[in-house]
Amino acid sequence: MPRESKKSKRERATEICRRMGELYPGVKSALAFANPFELVICVLLSAQTTDAGVNRVTPELFSRWPDAESMAAADPVEVGEVIHSIGFWRAKSKHCVETAQMIVSDFGGKVPGTMEELCQLPGVGRKTANIVLNKAFGVVDGIAVDTHVFRLATRFGLTRATTPAAAEKDLLDVIPRELWGNVNEEWIHFGRDVCTARSPKCAECPMADICPSAGQPDRYFKRKK
Repeated sequence: MPRESKKSKRERATEICRRMGELYPGVKSALAFANPFELVICVLLSAQTTDAGVNRVTPELFSRWPDAESMAAADPVEVGEVIHSIGFWRAKSKHCVETAQMIVSDFGGKVPGTMEELCQLPGVGRKTANIVLNKAFGVVDGIAVDTHVFRLATRFGLTRATTPAAAEKDLLDVIPRELWGNVNEEWIHFGRDVCTARSPKCAECPMADICPSAGQPDRYFKRKK
């Protein structure tokens, strides 16, 4: 495939986003949360774990520790007992308590509303911060690149980056800012429904005509090795 111009790549990226919007109009997060604090904890717990798995443990978690003040005083061992069915629960229970403690001590008990402040919280990086800013505060400061978004961005030929952080920079460069807000949720759903990790449905994919990986989905991943 000949080298693609920046103009062409931006046009493709915009068209991909347009089609995603038609496929998933008004799509919402699969995580169940009621306020910014619950959202921070949910996203912390969701790393390398399904949203359904998180939603199974959070009702008891939030009934016992409903806010930053109560979770800040929790024993990480007890938190771990509640969330032990999800991956990496020991580290996550520690991060939940430490994050709550910092929210209380440094931010007056309120979840902070800037990228810089959110990234100070234990276990919170740009991906988590982007999600919290977007869904809790209506602030779009970037694109949350999780495993689904990273996989799709690579297969769509919008990035050759080897890390989600680097991939985000590439996406921000080719996707118009006004479209950033819906990328994460729409692409997650598409990654689960069509462009799956192991058996992508290229033959029936509505992006096949503008996807350079159609029919050979891992061509770019192979080049990275």
